[in-house]
Amino acid sequence: MKERKFGTYLVYATGEILLIIVGILAALWIDGWNQDRQEAKREAFYLEGLKHEFQLSLAKLDTLIAVNKRTYNNTKELLSRLPEVETRDEEAALSGLLIEALSYEIQYNPNNSLLREMINSGRLQILSDADLRQRLTSWEPSLESANRQESNLRNIREQVMDVFLGPEGSILSILQDAGVASIYVGEGIPKREHTNLPVLKSQEFENKLVVFLITAEGTESNFYLPLRKGILTILERIDASLGSASR
Repeated sequence: MKERKFGTYLVYATGEILLIIVGILAALWIDGWNQDRQEAKREAFYLEGLKHEFQLSLAKLDTLIAVNKRTYNNTKELLSRLPEVETRDEEAALSGLLIEALSYEIQYNPNNSLLREMINSGRLQILSDADLRQRLTSWEPSLESANRQESNLRNIREQVMDVFLGPEGSILSILQDAGVASIYVGEGIPKREHTNLPVLKSQEFENKLVVFLITAEGTESNFYLPLRKGILTILERIDASLGSASR
């Protein structure tokens, strides 16, 4: 009788222990599931933010590529027309093209505030895609390389413009011939009839203009287009990660 009671108690005790173990395991599973869910939400939040940033950066880069392309295409046309310029009227007709070729400041300023915050705070590890993390980490060095190239292009452009600062050049004549003098120096300045033909015909001007053209084209092919390809790849990886997080 006592053995039967003890056996019954043992069965109940074992059952209660099993229930407790099952309850603990279930609680741990639910806690882990909730934690995974919160981490997935947090990752999706950062992914959406990064997607917005890189979409804006892509739009800015496309605009800059178009501006740079217009700059070096105008420079090409300027080089092709320089040998034909012989008179003051022909020189005046070339002034607008000269301004179009040399007026634009080329500087890429992408939206990177969220990415920098994630890198500085260590939150980049929230992203589960290792390839995406690596591409985001290498984004800043790629930008720095492009910025150095832009600085080089800016310096060469200034060297081209400096040719007109000598005694044979007149920047005011260029502005007046192009019809934009009032924008840069105001109204009421008498018409300047100084010719820039000696400068335009000089070997120095041609050489510096050729270097400017080569550098502008190289900025696009060697820096802007690779950056654009990198942005598109990053956006693809972000979309893939968002797709995985939603499942």
